[in-house]
Amino acid sequence: MRDLSALLHDPAVERGTNGTGTLKVLLADDHPLIIAGIRRTIEHLDDMDVVGEAHSGPELMQLIERRSPDLVLMDLKMPGVVGVEAIERIRQDWPEVKTVVLSACDDRALIDSALHAGASAYVLKSAHTVDIASVLRQASSGAVFHAPSGAPHNPAGPDEPQLPALTDRERSILSAVAAGMTTAAISRDLWISEHTIKFHLTNIYRKLGVANRAGAVRYALEHGIA
Repeated sequence: MRDLSALLHDPAVERGTNGTGTLKVLLADDHPLIIAGIRRTIEHLDDMDVVGEAHSGPELMQLIERRSPDLVLMDLKMPGVVGVEAIERIRQDWPEVKTVVLSACDDRALIDSALHAGASAYVLKSAHTVDIASVLRQASSGAVFHAPSGAPHNPAGPDEPQLPALTDRERSILSAVAAGMTTAAISRDLWISEHTIKFHLTNIYRKLGVANRAGAVRYALEHGIA
């Protein structure tokens, strides 16, 4: 399993092509508004196509069989879906199909369970739909977004507060944000797309337990981790 940050400079990852043309995406969520928003985004992209919509676990399995998608973007909480069992079945019955979880739950245990079951990525529903498209591209190219398991090691000692484990890329982006740089400026400085910057910021916010850029800057300054 490869860390997402290891692939950020690969042009193929940014384009998101899987070597066979358009990426066929199957959407699975029992909330129509969620599916509608993602479909609208994908319909404007040249490298992706929505090949079906499922609103329950059984319907999802039927559509995978009928539509042969390259990737499934799915919620874990749908009628007929129990936890990560759907991911395990997809990996077993259709190993060529990649799975990306789109969930409102940011529980560390659930994230780890989904990724261990075979999901290529776990994305919160608070992410922007444009950023979700970037995640789909990266997942189709072999990247895996994952949250570190367990509490990070803290060399300062047991009496010091545990600090979140940030990747080198996330730390660089957080430092740039704390310095007042815009997303566009960070993109130029690090030679990665603005969509990828936003994707990393979503991960940073989750790890720091903040809601937005201002919260991340405040946390970085207060804890000296930028």
